Amino acid sequence: MKNKILLYITIISIFSFNTYSQKAKLATADKKYDNYAYVDAIKTYERVAEKGYKSTDLFKKLGNAYYFNAELDKAAKWYGELFAMNTNDLEPEYYYRYAQSLRSIGQNDKANEMLELFNQKLGNDNRGKLFKQNTNYLEAIKANSGRYQVEDAGINSKYSDYGTTVYLNKIVFASARDTGSLGQRKHAWTDQHFTNLYSADLGDNMTPGIPKKFGATINSKFHESTPVFTNDGKTMYFTRNNYLDGKKGKDGNKITLIKIYKASLENDKWTNVTELSFDSNNYSTAHPALSPDGKTLYFASDMPGTLGQSDLFKVKINDDGTFGTPENLGNKINTEGRETFPFVNDENEIYFASDGHPGLGGLDVFVSKINTDGSFSEVQNVGENVNSPKDDFAYLIDTKSRRGFFSSNRDGGQGYDDIYKFLETKRLTCEQLLYGEITDLTTAELLSDAKVTLYDSQFNLVSTTTSDAKGNYSFTVECGKTYNVRAEKPEYTTKEQKITIANDKGKTYLPIALEKGKCKVTIGDDLGKCFGIKMIYFDLDKSNIRTEAALDLEKILDVLNQNPTMKLDIRSHTDSRQTFKYNEALSDRRAKSTINWLIKNGVDSSRLTGKGFGETQLVNKCADGVKCTEEEHQMNRRSEFIITAL
Repeated sequence: MKNKILLYITIISIFSFNTYSQKAKLATADKKYDNYAYVDAIKTYERVAEKGYKSTDLFKKLGNAYYFNAELDKAAKWYGELFAMNTNDLEPEYYYRYAQSLRSIGQNDKANEMLELFNQKLGNDNRGKLFKQNTNYLEAIKANSGRYQVEDAGINSKYSDYGTTVYLNKIVFASARDTGSLGQRKHAWTDQHFTNLYSADLGDNMTPGIPKKFGATINSKFHESTPVFTNDGKTMYFTRNNYLDGKKGKDGNKITLIKIYKASLENDKWTNVTELSFDSNNYSTAHPALSPDGKTLYFASDMPGTLGQSDLFKVKINDDGTFGTPENLGNKINTEGRETFPFVNDENEIYFASDGHPGLGGLDVFVSKINTDGSFSEVQNVGENVNSPKDDFAYLIDTKSRRGFFSSNRDGGQGYDDIYKFLETKRLTCEQLLYGEITDLTTAELLSDAKVTLYDSQFNLVSTTTSDAKGNYSFTVECGKTYNVRAEKPEYTTKEQKITIANDKGKTYLPIALEKGKCKVTIGDDLGKCFGIKMIYFDLDKSNIRTEAALDLEKILDVLNQNPTMKLDIRSHTDSRQTFKYNEALSDRRAKSTINWLIKNGVDSSRLTGKGFGETQLVNKCADGVKCTEEEHQMNRRSEFIITAL
């Protein structure tokens, strides 16, 4: 990011013209401003301001005019004049715009001060909340930076060029380049020619060739931009001013909005241009993007239900070509600012431009993972190289070659907006460390040299490792994904556990305890340890066998059936949290209840003895009067199946 600080010297001069004359000029400029003729208005406002005339309204309009034209360094100057007037009743939005403008000239500390004030004035605004949650956002952006090799795409003109898509090994984009036609129209807002669609063949490394007009039947005398094509290449969605069949539509304020249109390819010509069913004369829809399967259309709009100035929406494309009801992508993606230019790739990632999420200034490019349930993972700034202090948007990437394009009005370009091509040299992923220990279920012994294998949710192999001398293993995993972890070791039963990684950076702990497949026992050993039986569960103050207890006793029963000469002494223990006499009687009843269950299920009574020991054989310090945790008390509540004969 540029680290320049621009110093402005304000010279106070004596008015050399009549105040009435100044106000007359301002009135003329206001009319142009209200009609979105920003370029002419700027000239008038600046001439007036440079002669020393000051007002909050003047500085607001000057700042806004540059802000909305993405010239944030100049916006910073005039917003600075506005805030220098010590006004206390400014709308909160101006604090946010000033902060964005300050970022563009590297004044991040001051920008953060403005965001703090913005958050105080409008505490329920998601942009302020995002800033509060990410006060170290510049460090996060820095960590994501340096991953791209960026260069001019080689197809730019001195006018505006932006918004790319790939179609039949061509790049298709919007351009306001002057074709030399005397009748070429200009947009009063930007003083640029209206944009048409152009294309260029793609060579090696996605290098574009010479641009030429694309789709003569699509281009009109108003704006066309941001096309996207279905997988079969026969349907195109694109953005255009509200203009169809020679008729221009306007909203209630007589402003021509923009809509998404659809066209079909017939006999190598684009025809049947129609607006989409959810378009309207009362709001704009723009910048369509298709899901990889072609069943969902993503787009930007300020339709009812929008959280900010523009939001991202999605809509289902039905099998018959009709559309469902548009759905707002929600506040994980959308803010009170501008979200626009969506792009969805075949790795279920959505890239978009936003000035509402913490960034470097203007529009930045962000990415989020689309989860299987339709929710979104953490939104991340893709970092510098792609992002700059100016507007960066219309990002597109080929997931196989990791090459793509984006648009920007950054310094050093040829025109108003320019198209850049890139190579992503390092993937941006939210990663975690998945780690744990492999232990013996019965003894809690740490197991070295256990084979640990990581599979994805579809059981495709991801990675394999071996536990170290202390039983430790670890894998690097992606946030938000579900994995299966398999641990195996000779003489142990293989175990597999499913784990879903959280959507935040950090660590996930997953210990795995393996059960021995074969258990060698002799006289004096506890048979229960072979199966990890630490206690036979009874209801509180009861001695009847519960379902959970019966399951463990079935294991003991099976061993006794396989070893008809084996004899057991069944011992039941309690913790100290009752009287000595009570615990002794309760444990004795439980031991006898366990013996009776085994006898009832076919074990000869001569093979079984048993006794309750109450609290007389505690395995730790937790005697009467000693403060212990529930876990410590539970260690004393145990059952033992001591082998007395084989």
